[in-house]
Amino acid sequence: MATNTSRNFGLSTLALKNSISVFILSALLILFGVFSYITMPKESFPEIVFPLIYVQTPYPGNTPQDIENLISRPLEKEIKSVDGIKNLNSESVQDVSIINVEFNIDVDTEKALQDVKDAVDRAMSDLPSDLDQDPVVLDIDLSRIPILNINLSGDYSIDDLVDYAELLQDEIEELGEISEATITGDKEKEVQINVDMPKMQENKLSFNDVQNALAAENINIGAGDILLGKTRRSIRTDAEFTSMDEIRNVIVKHENDNIVYLKDIADVAFTYKEVESMARLDGESVVSLNVIKKGGENLLDATDKIREIIKTAKKSLLPKDLRITITNDQSTQTRNQIANLENSIISGVILVTLTLLFFLGLRNATFVGLSIPFSMFISFLILSAAGVTLNFIVLFSLILALGMLVDNAIVTIENIYRLYAEEGLSAWEASRQGVGEIAVPIISSTATTLAAFFPLLFWDSIIGEFMGYLPRTLIIVLGSSLFVALVINPVIAASFIKNQDFESDKNHRKALLWFAVFLVLGVLAHMASSTILGNLLLAISFGVLAFTYALNPLSAWFQLVLLPRVESFYARTLAYSLRKWRPMAIIVGTLFLMVFSINFYFGTNPKYVDFPENDPNYINVFVELPLGTDVLATDSIAQRVESELNNILVPYQDLVKSVVTNVGAETASQNEFGGGGQNTPNKARITVSFVEYEFRNEISTSAIQREVTQKLNNWLPGLTISVEKEQNGPPTGRPINIEITGSEFDMLIAAADDVKKVVDAAEIPGIEGLQIDLETNKPEMLVRIDRDRAGRLGVSTQQIAMVLRTALYGSEASKYKEGEDDYPIEIRLKKDYRYDVASLMNQLVTFRSQASGRIVQVPISAVTSYEFVNSYNSIKRKDSERLITVYSNVVEGFNETEINNEIKEVLKDYKLPEGYDLKFTGSQQEQQESAEFLTRAMLIAVSLIFIILVSQFNSALKPFIIILTVLFSTIGVFLGLGIFQMEFVVIMTGIGIVSLAGIVVNNGIVLIDFIELSRARMREEKQLEEGQELDDESLVYAIELGGKTRLRPVLLTAITTVLGLLPLAVGLNIDFIGLLDGRGANIYFGGDNAVFWSPMAWTVIFGLVFATFLTLIVVPVMYLVLERLNRIVRSWFGRSSN
Repeated sequence: MATNTSRNFGLSTLALKNSISVFILSALLILFGVFSYITMPKESFPEIVFPLIYVQTPYPGNTPQDIENLISRPLEKEIKSVDGIKNLNSESVQDVSIINVEFNIDVDTEKALQDVKDAVDRAMSDLPSDLDQDPVVLDIDLSRIPILNINLSGDYSIDDLVDYAELLQDEIEELGEISEATITGDKEKEVQINVDMPKMQENKLSFNDVQNALAAENINIGAGDILLGKTRRSIRTDAEFTSMDEIRNVIVKHENDNIVYLKDIADVAFTYKEVESMARLDGESVVSLNVIKKGGENLLDATDKIREIIKTAKKSLLPKDLRITITNDQSTQTRNQIANLENSIISGVILVTLTLLFFLGLRNATFVGLSIPFSMFISFLILSAAGVTLNFIVLFSLILALGMLVDNAIVTIENIYRLYAEEGLSAWEASRQGVGEIAVPIISSTATTLAAFFPLLFWDSIIGEFMGYLPRTLIIVLGSSLFVALVINPVIAASFIKNQDFESDKNHRKALLWFAVFLVLGVLAHMASSTILGNLLLAISFGVLAFTYALNPLSAWFQLVLLPRVESFYARTLAYSLRKWRPMAIIVGTLFLMVFSINFYFGTNPKYVDFPENDPNYINVFVELPLGTDVLATDSIAQRVESELNNILVPYQDLVKSVVTNVGAETASQNEFGGGGQNTPNKARITVSFVEYEFRNEISTSAIQREVTQKLNNWLPGLTISVEKEQNGPPTGRPINIEITGSEFDMLIAAADDVKKVVDAAEIPGIEGLQIDLETNKPEMLVRIDRDRAGRLGVSTQQIAMVLRTALYGSEASKYKEGEDDYPIEIRLKKDYRYDVASLMNQLVTFRSQASGRIVQVPISAVTSYEFVNSYNSIKRKDSERLITVYSNVVEGFNETEINNEIKEVLKDYKLPEGYDLKFTGSQQEQQESAEFLTRAMLIAVSLIFIILVSQFNSALKPFIIILTVLFSTIGVFLGLGIFQMEFVVIMTGIGIVSLAGIVVNNGIVLIDFIELSRARMREEKQLEEGQELDDESLVYAIELGGKTRLRPVLLTAITTVLGLLPLAVGLNIDFIGLLDGRGANIYFGGDNAVFWSPMAWTVIFGLVFATFLTLIVVPVMYLVLERLNRIVRSWFGRSSN
């Protein structure tokens, strides 16, 4: 019984019947899409919501051991009971406990924050009662980084610079896009009560006496309300200090007419706190404003408004000679990245359009080309509604989708044109039947492409959150392209499709007319000073001429001469491949090639990295002196290093934007625990920022980094200097990171030393220098109290400890108000006594005896002894266990995976004591977890693709063919990476392979579907009954016909995808806006985008090039072989075909 092979797709037919509505809908979608694109917030990296909670508890005057026992342990005990915790890390350093609580990615940040706050509240009863302040609990918002720093400098005092900074701060914080602007570099002020120790002791006074006297005199207390007549008035006692003289004249003792004023025993001064940190810009001290924007706001708009505020303030509010310098401006990099990616999209669109022009002619190429803006602007509309920012991952996703989103349109338009031009159907009927024939296959192919990316949505790590915008964007873009192909393209084709006319004189006359029109309009636009519009119109006018007299003849030759020859050659090649023994030989040869390609690539010993290595935009020079070094001494050394660094950078002055030095704070490496927020008086960081890539005159900043490293290494004895570049992508940890955990610190130290010695002895090439993250040479003076003797004299250990702490560190007695600001009133010994050991230890502990009621004074030295010792700089804990890490960077050019494998081999026989554990973490752990996830994602994607294909073909054999094609496409990946000796970038190459799976299936689906359609039509022509099969020769002919019919769209979809990615893969950057506005094209190769995305782009290109051969030759061959095998099996069991 014959089968009706004319197909119809309801949605497309409905659109064709309502074409006016479709045109109006299309116009609205474009309009709202353009508006969404313009208004979308723009930023470099996507904003990541990551449940990471930070708990900081200051407890000044305490050692790391005390902080661990008194603060960190009690807090950890309660916090670890909270559900959903992935990692619990703590660091106990001098004066402060820092705890980082990392939750699983699916935990709500607000809930995590509240749960940790509740746990901290439960732990409060176990914490010391004399904490200066409660623990600070907050969530770490990775987007809350400064978008720029405004640095103020000049011949002005710090107070003046702070005043000017506050003027800018007030205006900037009024912007809706800005969260806050914080001032740094200002010196904090306090009221210092510097006590003269002999005078205080002579008057038998203690620190507590002074503190109580000040607190009692500095009050502002309400007494309630009083009714006077019919008016109720509140009573308030206002006795707050208003001047230093009032503080000096406070009576601290009044006994037997003997009055002792504060000024009699202490110096009182309203001055700056002791320096704990400092900052310089290009060698000059600065006060800085760090500006942080609100989440989801437009970075570029925010920075533009800030610059306008500064410009206005310079004219009216600020002195003319005040120097204002902007550094760390994130908008510069963001503008460049977005502009480069937009230009890559434009380059890709041009290449894709030219390809379409050659294959399809101008009119059909226009029909297909329209799918690009339609799909993209629909995507912008959806992305904007979903609150997604326009970042470089979203833009790359559009580039990756560029070739894919025209696939559906190519298949649709090509089939409609074939029915219209070759089979003589009307435009409307050709559109209806053309879409009907390919609707199910392109829906299926789009579904399989989306299925490939779908598993990436469930990547539950910070890298997954970072890269998750890729599948989200691709799913939206490809879904939009399917809508365009099934609804908009058929309506446009039905309305405007015509047969091609390459040599019409009428076309030439039209071209000359349009040339003249655009030429005149361009000249008029230039006369009206509209440079961009004028140049665009002129470009169009000459483009019309170029097309008419060059591209159109070339397109005619390509379509009428070259392409038929290619088709003829392909038909002969396919016919040859499908005969005799060759199908099995081709399949066996492909299997052999797959095994060879894998062995070939991995035999080249490729370098494994999480993210590609980039030329740094800035480098950090870390300076570290021995623990205990004073911040002023560190600054003195830092100035010498800064001077030497500037000498090294003299040949590269045109490449250096700024040199920023931080001493004592903000000095930690990006790989260090805790982020470097705590004071580190023995450390400094010098940040060298470089100009943008296109202005570096092909000079590698990596080479500058190597030169700096080489010249500063061992430059000054006793000084540790390391040079690091910016981290590309999300944080992944150090390349070599060996964590040793256990309970006893001495055992941990011994184990870490042993591991370091064993690895050092192996002399493994490529290790920059193993270090242990614990320093045991922190200088301490340990005071020991004779409890028995102190007890007999009536003095407690707490009294002794508090006297020493107040004498040295100080104690806040009260607050002094000036205007709207509060300043602490701090009591301590004068500097002469404070930094003299004999004076400290000979202090008298003054107190009133409970037994006699008399004032007693006991010298501290009478009940104590002391010794100078070395201690730990910090104590780190991970999941409630103490932790020491042995770590190192890897020398450039060496494979970190191989080095780690060698280290594991060296340590395989090393035995740790029972209860102690050794684990390789850092980037290796992230790399392993990412590889495992991407492998699972690939398997899930293949499974989903298989299920979709089975539902489409109602067969297991045909989906099996397409799945094999996906696997075989990796041959091209491994051969390409091996031949060009490219590194294996785990994240980018892995995602590229997953992406390739979604792309490769498309052509296979459409090809097999057309083979099936050809078989059905041949069965109809031969009037075969159901259950009757075509003979073998007819089957081969149906396969050849399906292959030949789909040759053009298969080649076209592959070429457009490859060309869409090619500008980014090679790093081609053309400034099209600059070309139009007269600034120039600024053509160059390379840049951050190319480095970051090219591994994924090349993976797709290599795989797709080989997959095209697979689709055209191997897919038909496998179809034939499996169909023959299927017939043999059915003949054995006597079953009919399904």
